[in-house]
Amino acid sequence: MKKQINIGIVGYKFMGRAHSNAWKKAPLFFDTPSVPVLKVACGRHQESLSEFAQNWGWEETETDWQQLVTRPDIDIIDIALPQNLHYEVALAAARAGKHIFCEKPLSMDSGQAAEMLKVCQENGVKHYLNHNYRRTPAVAQAKKMIEEGKIGRIFHWRCAYQQDWIVDPSFPLTWQLKKETAKAGPQWDLNSHAVDLAHFLVGEIVSVSSLNANFIKERPIADETATGSLTGASKGNETGEVTVEDAALMMVRFRNGAIGSFEATRFATGRKNRLTFEIYGSKGSLVFDLERMNELQYYSNEDAKGEHGFRTILATESIHPYAGHWWPAGHIIGYEHAFVHAAVDFLDAIENDTEIKPDFADGLKIIQVLEAGLRSAESGSTVLL
Repeated sequence: MKKQINIGIVGYKFMGRAHSNAWKKAPLFFDTPSVPVLKVACGRHQESLSEFAQNWGWEETETDWQQLVTRPDIDIIDIALPQNLHYEVALAAARAGKHIFCEKPLSMDSGQAAEMLKVCQENGVKHYLNHNYRRTPAVAQAKKMIEEGKIGRIFHWRCAYQQDWIVDPSFPLTWQLKKETAKAGPQWDLNSHAVDLAHFLVGEIVSVSSLNANFIKERPIADETATGSLTGASKGNETGEVTVEDAALMMVRFRNGAIGSFEATRFATGRKNRLTFEIYGSKGSLVFDLERMNELQYYSNEDAKGEHGFRTILATESIHPYAGHWWPAGHIIGYEHAFVHAAVDFLDAIENDTEIKPDFADGLKIIQVLEAGLRSAESGSTVLL
């Protein structure tokens, strides 16, 4: 019999569902060293929390996160909350000796991120930041090919994360559109993913030059009891000020000499959740599109003359990272599977006492880049890191 490891989750909406599914699926498709037990779900509203717990199989509910993190029977605290709530929960969990599985972005600023990292290190707990796109088989395959030298020296990184869920001016003023709860708009929410991928695949960023835009200044006040943060409802006719940017552009330099660009927007009409990157090197190129997440485009200068062109790698074969644990070749996987891969790797890190990436140290570096982007947009100057 494998040992059990008890999980307490704080937060039960979009990410709470994605994380719950991951914990449940992980031991079914992978040979995990332990069996995750969905022990306690925590949230503010008992009625909707109870419904969530029943649907996903959480054994108990709790409305006070401080009570949850100090429970001696809990091994992992899963933070599936908005970023303005990560800091206090993570500090308390680490001081209670709990391993931490945390949703992105890590924190509201680099000061919080640095303290979260320090307290985790002082208490010897594992700390994982869920930039789950690293763990799609196609992206992991891209990393492998870069490390093998398939595209040579990297010259260019080009990335865009595009959504359109707030194009309608009647969309309400949800927490994502307020500085006090979100810190920033797509610069924080979307570019955190993009910067993590850039760090993972290309290297450390050393300078940032940015431009931000705000297209809609006021919106109807949101009904916070409505289900689904991306399909919010408004209370009535009262409006409030949007205090974050709607779109953010960054140009960067990497320590290795490469240059890069980032576009993050919630105003790309028709783009629901399109994350693309293009990497151009001396020997070849790689292109990825999350909306076709099982595919990786690869161009090689070493192909025979007359045969050059981008080819499609369908990353569903057993040789591809993670893919062999799912279905036969050609049977694609989806958005939720990268969360499962993260849960598996986290359980392995706990069992084997190894690090898991990205961790809070990586999260701190991401936050520092995002902050530099905000400062650059405000000042109109390049910011060095």
